[in-house]
Amino acid sequence: MARPVVGIISNSHLLNDQYPAHAGAAINSVAVAHVADCLPLLIPSDPSLVGVEELLEACDGFLLTGGRPNVHPEEYGEEETPAHGSFDRSRDAVTLPLIRACVERGQPFLGVCRGFQEVNVAMGGTLHPEIRDLPGRDNHRMPPDGTLEEKFALRHKVTFTEGGPFHRLMGTREVMTNTLHGQGIKRPGPRIVVDGIAPDGTPEAIHVRGAAGFTLSVQWHPEWNAANDPVSRPLFQAFGAAVHAWAARDLRALRRA
Repeated sequence: MARPVVGIISNSHLLNDQYPAHAGAAINSVAVAHVADCLPLLIPSDPSLVGVEELLEACDGFLLTGGRPNVHPEEYGEEETPAHGSFDRSRDAVTLPLIRACVERGQPFLGVCRGFQEVNVAMGGTLHPEIRDLPGRDNHRMPPDGTLEEKFALRHKVTFTEGGPFHRLMGTREVMTNTLHGQGIKRPGPRIVVDGIAPDGTPEAIHVRGAAGFTLSVQWHPEWNAANDPVSRPLFQAFGAAVHAWAARDLRALRRA
């Protein structure tokens, strides 16, 4: 039987300074295929090419990936400043309504880094443009130098809420994660539950209160070494199980038709 499909949100790039491309990191596809046991499908983040309704029908779940451009502050009612960095309004136009539709339908998604921030904004929350500029906060950005292994190295603890979904999934309240982000949650959306925090108080793990489907999202990058990392593996396995369950539900509906 064919594996269920996970739509992987791509990012826009300019290859060789002139060739527009939609691309996704290979580690995203590897995590989806080998750990979640689903078929990875790269989605162009351009509303002129894809529509939310057809994505919901074509895919069983979604991986909301990280990316260098940030969610535009107009999406959460604030003005653009230099601290907000670069943007991708086309991706905003695809992912934000997609997230809200998934929550309403109970269709599973996993948010990662920018995807984590998109979930908060889609559900009515706001973002800090630069975490490291806040009093008492650490620099959560990617180290500028070193190998990929050094950049994705485990750098700080995340503490989960006692008895929360991340605690139950991981079997422990404290884990070590990488950190490669500049922005972060300022005000959680009304239905956003902050279920894990870094030592400096930065939200690191969330889910959507009352959602029928899988909505776990993290500020770190679990796709790195997902098959071997004791934190990443159960997260992608749980996401995969939710996607398989959604696909089986759709298949049962088709058989009844």
